[in-house]
Amino acid sequence: MAGKPVRPVNAIDQTRRMLSLVTYLRERPGARVEDVARAFGITEDELVSDLDVLPMCGTSFRGGDLLDIDTDGERIWWHNPAALAAEAAEPLRLAADEATALLVAARAVATLPGLRESDRQALLRATAKVETAAGEAAGASSRLSVTFESEGGVFADVDRAIAERRRLWIRYYSPARDEVTEREIDPIRLVSVGHTYVEAWCRRSEARRTFRLDRVAEIRILDEPSAPPEIELRDLSEALVQPAAEDPEVVIEVGPGGRWVAEYYPHDSADELPDGGLRITLRTPDPTSLRRLALRLGRDGRIVSPPELADSARRAAREALAAYDGIEAGGAADTAGPPEPVAVPVAHAAADGPDGGPV
Repeated sequence: MAGKPVRPVNAIDQTRRMLSLVTYLRERPGARVEDVARAFGITEDELVSDLDVLPMCGTSFRGGDLLDIDTDGERIWWHNPAALAAEAAEPLRLAADEATALLVAARAVATLPGLRESDRQALLRATAKVETAAGEAAGASSRLSVTFESEGGVFADVDRAIAERRRLWIRYYSPARDEVTEREIDPIRLVSVGHTYVEAWCRRSEARRTFRLDRVAEIRILDEPSAPPEIELRDLSEALVQPAAEDPEVVIEVGPGGRWVAEYYPHDSADELPDGGLRITLRTPDPTSLRRLALRLGRDGRIVSPPELADSARRAAREALAAYDGIEAGGAADTAGPPEPVAVPVAHAAADGPDGGPV
């Protein structure tokens, strides 16, 4: 779908689409995947992702009440459309614990910063109706409250900015460089791949970037309109950064303090080591760009292969230690020879790189 304009997507848009999808599929038994995707203006992969969620929906969590929808990759089959028929539906009855959980969650969401006022008012009206229906069971919910972590507020602001097509200002922590930067971004969509991210056009880098919400230290919605350039939306279902198969393979071993490398960067494998560390195999188009992160992590990891990269990293570590020793000695030459080689860690070069990886 190269050349297709950016199509901002948020949680509300997806929910509306899936509700429409239920009606659409009910009226078209055995609909073709490509026809349905075209009708909704989405890719086939996005449609299949929606179909993976629909079987978890229904009038209750009892087996027969959940939507029995599946696909063979070409056609979509709904095996129990009668489950949503009016004559099959039973009056909804909430148990006391269900009513309490629903009311506590609704009140908590209503306090999220950045929530559109129309959505907040609609939520409060729905909450009042649930309170009336729950009767005495609603009493317990008034004694409970939920406080969201900062990511919740960030999510709400990003979601609102996408819906209103407005630019964002953020202060963002990048662990790959161990620094906090200020950026203006044009948000494109929210994605969830282990963590929640916003894919955006970064005005500081003038390139596509992906930001993890729990690393946003501060956020503001700006008055400027969001105007990202027309770029092809990537399939992020597998990973945020997907190295090419022909990229050089790097094998590293990290101790417990370096386990975050496997969490933060895509890799082919991560095997447990006896000391609590990991042996990580990954690919990167430019192994030489790994030196700065290697020096930062110090003894928390070492390069296993390729040998030339390990040698290069050791030389960089020796030079850094020699420069440090020279400063400590007032600039005097180190007559004792170079220091012993140190273990050198490594990480994927894609961080804040030209491929639009996470920053």
